[in-house]
Amino acid sequence: MAREPADEPEPVRLRVQREGPTLVDGPVTVELDDGTTATSDRFRVALCTCRRSRRFPWCDTSHRRRTRG
Repeated sequence: MAREPADEPEPVRLRVQREGPTLVDGPVTVELDDGTTATSDRFRVALCTCRRSRRFPWCDTSHRRRTRG
């Protein structure tokens, strides 16, 4: 029996950036290595890949290089 297109879940969309967070179309639930979870209902979230964020697993742009103007 053929499956209807509506039966297929939509794929999760990730956008990987060379020097920055991974962008994920939300809402999302992230399971951390200690077994806890973090949930966001936003339409797009930025996941920290450098682990320097004060709001880990969410990116707060701590990975950006700080320069003096």
